[in-house]
Amino acid sequence: MSLESWFVVRRELSSRRQKLLGIGSFLLPLLIWCAVSYVPFIWHPMVMVSNPGSIDYFQVGMLVDKSVYKDELVNMQVAGKTLPEGSPANPIYLPAPHAVAKALYTGFTTAPQQRDGKWLHESLWHSIQIIFWGFFISSLIGVPLGILCGTFSAVSRINEPFVEFFRYLPAPAFGALAVAILGIYDGPKIAIIVIGTLFQQILIIANTTRKLNYSLIEAALTLGTNKFKLLLHVIIPGILPELYRDQRILLGWAWTYLIVAELIGTSSGITWFITQQARYQHFDNVYAAIIIIGVLGLGGDLILAWLSKRLFPWDRSANKE
Repeated sequence: MSLESWFVVRRELSSRRQKLLGIGSFLLPLLIWCAVSYVPFIWHPMVMVSNPGSIDYFQVGMLVDKSVYKDELVNMQVAGKTLPEGSPANPIYLPAPHAVAKALYTGFTTAPQQRDGKWLHESLWHSIQIIFWGFFISSLIGVPLGILCGTFSAVSRINEPFVEFFRYLPAPAFGALAVAILGIYDGPKIAIIVIGTLFQQILIIANTTRKLNYSLIEAALTLGTNKFKLLLHVIIPGILPELYRDQRILLGWAWTYLIVAELIGTSSGITWFITQQARYQHFDNVYAAIIIIGVLGLGGDLILAWLSKRLFPWDRSANKE
């Protein structure tokens, strides 16, 4: 098996190689993380104190910079006092993989320590609802309008210049306005996801619609179909696999707006959980929550990809995923 055979240009790899590389894409970052966490000479800029010796402000389990530890060690040696003891360690904001794995487990099995805290699964479920309603409303407007823009030049010219302008405006900038209009609860959060995805959605779907082979449209018009039937029986079925793929990508964008959206108004959802855990320096829980978001996003996308193969068996692109 030659190395060159792995680097073929614009040719599909075998199913086995695709799976190996897919697994490797996750294993490589994990191995780097393990190396940084468990191998002291790679990157351990701090020292965890196991015995404070004669140093008053050192405490067992305390993290101090290596330079500070060395200075204090020299000072104790010169003074002839009891030397401190410690081991190389990473900062508190970089927990080891086993600590994050433990936090993942305890997050679902242990009640929150704070009186106003919520279980991890409760925070996740709330965030999923925000994502669902935000993307649903965005699609309800964006999909039909995108198809119309891609089909009719007049609709495109009356909508797309403004949409092109608006998509450059950062969605979080509308946070205060959304709170003023919709209140402090879930309304403004959903609005931010709608603003963040709607205008991109219109442009992407319009572009997808324009890619449909025009000969199909000409044939339908020649046979005397009307505009409504053209949309319903030619254009929408023709772009459906690509439209489905666009929605999968845009759903990922909705997840990226979630954290910003949930900071608006009352704190809630997974963002509230992350903020609370960071406040109390429980960074293992922070990493666990971030990983859960990634798992939910990727898991949902894999399910949608699997459904794509069943819904559009004729689509080659869907069956390659």
